[in-house]
Amino acid sequence: MIGYYVHHHGHGHVMRATTLLPHLAGHEVTGLSTLPAPRGWPQLWIGLDADADADPFELPPDPTAGGVFHWVPRGHDGLRSRMSMISRWIDATDPDVVVVDTSVEVAVLCRLHGVPVVQMLQPGVRTDLPHQLALDLADRIVAPWPADVAGVVDGVAADDPRLVHVGAFSRFDDRPEPHAVAPPATRQVTVLSGTGGPGIDDASLDRARRSTPGWTWTVLGGHAGSWLDDPWPALLRADVVVTHAGQNALAEVAAARRPAVVVPQERPHDEQRTTAAALRADGRLPVVVAEAPADDDWDTLLEQAVRRDGRDWEVWNDGKGAARAADVVLEVAHARTADR
Repeated sequence: MIGYYVHHHGHGHVMRATTLLPHLAGHEVTGLSTLPAPRGWPQLWIGLDADADADPFELPPDPTAGGVFHWVPRGHDGLRSRMSMISRWIDATDPDVVVVDTSVEVAVLCRLHGVPVVQMLQPGVRTDLPHQLALDLADRIVAPWPADVAGVVDGVAADDPRLVHVGAFSRFDDRPEPHAVAPPATRQVTVLSGTGGPGIDDASLDRARRSTPGWTWTVLGGHAGSWLDDPWPALLRADVVVTHAGQNALAEVAAARRPAVVVPQERPHDEQRTTAAALRADGRLPVVVAEAPADDDWDTLLEQAVRRDGRDWEVWNDGKGAARAADVVLEVAHARTADR
C-alpha cells in the first residue's frame, strides 16, 4: 500500500500526483487531500477536513506551535479530524510508504506512526525549522528539477544521499505534437496565470496587448483568462508562452518545448523568485525572466524569447521524470516490505 498526500493549494500538486500514478501501476495507491478526487483517479481517495477557517483575517490561536510547525492551530476541529483520519487509515492499512506533497505536519504524523516518507521537495528557501524537521525525517527527498540546475532550493545539502533529482515532469510528457498546420496570421502568446495566487493584473495585460500589435494573446487562468482542463493545444499554438514560475506550469511549457517569458509571482519561502533566478542563471534554457516588466517592455521581451530554441527545454524536462520519481517511491516501499 502506498499513500499519497496532496496539498490543496493551486493545481500543481494534484497534477503531479495524477502524472505519477500510472508509473505506480500494479500497486494500491490511496490519495489523501482536502481536495476532491481528481477526475479519473482510479483508486481510493480520502477527503480530509480543512484545517483552516474561511476567514483569512481571523488568525487562530498558536497556529505554528511556537514556530515548530507551519500550521497546527490549537483546538481546531478540522485539524483534529484530518489527522485522526490519516491515523485511522495508517492503522487500517499499514502502508509501505507515504508520498508527501507537501505538508510538514503530515510528514511528521506518518513518521510518528513508523511509516517511511518520500518528501516532494519545493523550490525556495527551506531553511526554517518546520521544513528542516520534515526533511530530516524523510527516507527520500525527490527534487522535480535536474541536478545540474543550481540554486533552485536552499535548505538541502547537494550531497545528501537521500536527495534524488528526477527532473521536471508533467501530465503532457507523453503527448505527441500534432501534425504541422499553416501558421496563423499573427504570432501567438499564451499566458499561464495559474490559480495559486495573483498573476499579471488585468490592466497590465491589456496594455501588453496594445503595445504588441503583431502578437495575439490568449490568457489561461487568473482573473483575466479562462480555465482549460487541457491547455495543451494552446501551448502548442504559442510562439511564446508567458508564465509564472510554478513547477507545474514550467514543466508543461517544457513538455511543449516552447520558449517562455517567466514572470515569478510572490509565494511563501521565495519559491518562484528562487526558481526564476535559477532559470536565468543557467543559460541553457529557452527562458527570458522578467521580474516586473514595464508596459512598454513586452515587445522587447517577446522578441528576445521567440529567438530561443524551445527544444532546449529538454534539459529541464526530458519526459522521464515521473518514471524516475516512481522508482524512488517503489524503492522505499520495497525496502519496507523486505523489513517486515
